[in-house]
Amino acid sequence: MTPSLHDVTRGRLLYGGDHNPEQWPEEVWHEDVALMREAGVNLVTVGVFSWARIEPRPGAREFDWLDRVLDLLHGAGIGVCLATPTASPPPWMGARHPETLPRDETGATVWYGSRNHFCASSPVYREYALRIAADLADRYGDHPALRLWHVNNEYGTSCWCDETARHFRRWLRARYGDLEALNGAWGTAFWSQRYDSWEEIVPPRRTQYLANPTQTLDFRRFTSDALLECFVAERDALAERTPHVPVTTNFMPLFVGQDGWTWAEHQDVVSVDLYPDPADPDGPDGAALGALVQDLTRSQARGPWLLMEQAAGAVNWRGVNRPKPEGLMRLWSLQAVARGADGICFFQWRQSRQGSEKFHSAMLPHAGRRSRLFGRVRGLGAELGALSEVTGASVPAGTAVLHDWNAWWAGLQQGRPSDRLTHTGPLRAWHRALWERNLTCDLARPEADLSGYALVAAPHLYLLTDEALDNLAAYVHGGGTLVCGFFTGVADADDRIREGGMDARLREVLGIDLVHEWWPMAEGETQHLTLHPAAGISGAAGPATADLWREDVETAGAEAVASYRGGELDGRPAVTRHTFGAGTAWYLTTLPDPDTLRALLGRAAHEAGVRPPLPDLPTGVEAVRRGGLLFLLNHRREPVAVPLRVPATDLLTGRRHERGVPLDRHGVAVLREEPPAREGLREGR
Repeated sequence: MTPSLHDVTRGRLLYGGDHNPEQWPEEVWHEDVALMREAGVNLVTVGVFSWARIEPRPGAREFDWLDRVLDLLHGAGIGVCLATPTASPPPWMGARHPETLPRDETGATVWYGSRNHFCASSPVYREYALRIAADLADRYGDHPALRLWHVNNEYGTSCWCDETARHFRRWLRARYGDLEALNGAWGTAFWSQRYDSWEEIVPPRRTQYLANPTQTLDFRRFTSDALLECFVAERDALAERTPHVPVTTNFMPLFVGQDGWTWAEHQDVVSVDLYPDPADPDGPDGAALGALVQDLTRSQARGPWLLMEQAAGAVNWRGVNRPKPEGLMRLWSLQAVARGADGICFFQWRQSRQGSEKFHSAMLPHAGRRSRLFGRVRGLGAELGALSEVTGASVPAGTAVLHDWNAWWAGLQQGRPSDRLTHTGPLRAWHRALWERNLTCDLARPEADLSGYALVAAPHLYLLTDEALDNLAAYVHGGGTLVCGFFTGVADADDRIREGGMDARLREVLGIDLVHEWWPMAEGETQHLTLHPAAGISGAAGPATADLWREDVETAGAEAVASYRGGELDGRPAVTRHTFGAGTAWYLTTLPDPDTLRALLGRAAHEAGVRPPLPDLPTGVEAVRRGGLLFLLNHRREPVAVPLRVPATDLLTGRRHERGVPLDRHGVAVLREEPPAREGLREGR
């Protein structure tokens, strides 16, 4: 049986962070362990950046210090997530084997002296990485402290060197088979780019003008796959020796460099690092971003997941690095639990005194045990200990938001209609609109089975495969509700523009005959909209406006729900609704203001039968159901009272509430309802 997160949690939520004892004298280790026990820590990650300590010179092995660390942690009842240190090769590797160092688009070497300085295509790097991973497994595979393997760290390095070029050609041969197919896919008839030999092909290095967009798209696909090869090789070496120990690597949130759907299929445990900006907890980088990343990670894991890293306070890479206000670290941690996390971990345990991250916060800060921050860390540990029953529980969702890395990569090309349009901009805006209506969402790739969702939202998918288009058509025809955003279904898998400005299958679903032209908008430009009264849209506060994008579409059966008012597109449809088979398809040709977008998506959800877990919540309060528990999270800076439908008991305080729950500023309640309330219609269909 494949090991899983369940084998790590053992019926309790995980709590801890990166532990870097190699940075400290050994006498500090004992103090660390005592304070970990005081804080309720039960899992720490060890060894992420310890390659030079373990292998100070080629072939040497110094494990004695790591033996003592694992023994000490086990003696205190603390489990270990043991890392392969392959994210940061020692200086001797780059000095002796400069071919292991990555090169940028211009051919310049990216030198050692930081981290993640390796070429994923380098056979020398791969050989050394596999050796140290295998030796770690041989030495510690039976150690009683070992709970989880952590391979590398935040994969994401790209390289354009000659070894990468050779690897890229092998990847292209496997994808296309012959040069005729590659030339057709890449459209090399344009600008005299036809290739006559595989050896002529190089990665998309710096060019005189615009690079071939399909070549660039394929290089992004290749880079994700090349890094995945490195992960899988280490994973297999570990699994061969320790088949009972699950393996993970930590994703970065909404990171462009990895096809997260593909990577997740190769992990026993899906984990992520998440660092919203505490300077603006209500803004686009705050709780809404957290909810999106958490929903994405849960969907990649198809169940519980692990928050591998977050900050206890301030980070060190923003222009101004603010600590988290009182209650915010607890709030965001419990938001992750509500949305499926079975473990809450931090970077890092003890704040570093030297190095590039000495101003990055930690569970144990420079101020030490008596600090306010460590008091909050202790408090969170105690509360997580009271929530063990939620471990392994599912999070029901009646809505799927579509997200695809190939569409993201293709949309990054130069020479597009507007560089203001990004893949993640509409994705974040749409997910936030649904989140603010307390509609819990999964994320899904467009080719996935969508039959379990009452509502599917596709904010912006420039590239859609034939399989995805057939899938969406079948979903709507079978009775589903699709809400589709602008500039979607424009290109095929080779980034070839579909005839008609949008694939004919999608136009039929949407009731659109033709996309005449795209009308992107400049920074600061505003387009007014007319919401048609017959459409029954309510909830928008004030005049409806839009920005970023417009389209001149001609309908073929779709009804106009909103129209453009003023400008070149005056009177033309901006939002349409169409019956297709047994289902309904909406099309938004623009990005409405947040109130209008929230109203539009709310109406589509209501018609589809999707309901929030608790109605009539105050603004700024999030409600999420996980298993048999209802989480209420107050993202406001002031206290608020939340009405209840039935009496409930708060597991965090033990208090029973009859008709309502008071929540402090950034407060949280985890409720067991009495009797269990019926879940909202279609919530987690």
